[in-house]
Amino acid sequence: MLNVPHWFFLLALGGFGLLFGSFANVVIWRFPRGESLASPPSHCPCCQAPIAWYDNVPVLSWVLLKGHCRSCGESISVRYPAVEMLSGVLWLLAGVVFGMTIQTAFAVALFYLLLILTFIDIDHQRLPNAIIGLLGAVGVIGVALSQATELNVLPLAASGGEGLLTSPFGTAILGIILGGGVSLAISAAYGAVRGKTGLGMGDVKLLAVLGLFLGPYVLMTLMIGSIVGAIYGVIAGKHAESLASVRIPFGPFLAAGAVVAATVGPAIWNSYARLVGLS
Repeated sequence: MLNVPHWFFLLALGGFGLLFGSFANVVIWRFPRGESLASPPSHCPCCQAPIAWYDNVPVLSWVLLKGHCRSCGESISVRYPAVEMLSGVLWLLAGVVFGMTIQTAFAVALFYLLLILTFIDIDHQRLPNAIIGLLGAVGVIGVALSQATELNVLPLAASGGEGLLTSPFGTAILGIILGGGVSLAISAAYGAVRGKTGLGMGDVKLLAVLGLFLGPYVLMTLMIGSIVGAIYGVIAGKHAESLASVRIPFGPFLAAGAVVAATVGPAIWNSYARLVGLS
């Protein structure tokens, strides 16, 4: 455990979350376009003028510039500070829930990469394999650490199981099977009935990878994502010419479901189990 005050730990974590939120904006914009993440340095997409460091302070610079480029006066989307704020909040949430432990590092990685995937999916209707693969690599490292040592790394949501589920490796394998297998079966069934794709393969891959982090609670992720996505679909359908014309990226809803499952999943399950008499 780090020998620093808890409030300072959380403050630093939130601050780093804001800073990395700026880089998240870079990845969200450049990665799907095949552009370098390092070069050229940050610049205005309209006038191409380089952005000075003092105009690149997360959230604060956008507020001081009143949402406009210093060089050309073109407006800067509010989404940039929104992503930075979300990043800071998610990093802070990880620290609040998991404390000064190694689990916080893996929760931060999960939440941060899900944030990036969310906005890429919103913009491009796809979840890049490279980023899902990076998330999977982090998950494999976490499972290996848990299996080989006495460190409690993954799953983030405690399984509370017996036998095989007391093993991090066993829990991860079950999570992969449930996340990837169930979603793939749903996609296949939907395709057979409706004659078109339901869940994209990117969503299936993401759910399989989330199984590394969440174990059986990956099913809660799918359930929450489906419910919220269905509600959004009904609302969006009312403002569209036809429901068939509405294209809804599922990644953001899965990301939200994963954050909920990782942070309060066991509490939700325990409350439900008591309600229906399972415990």
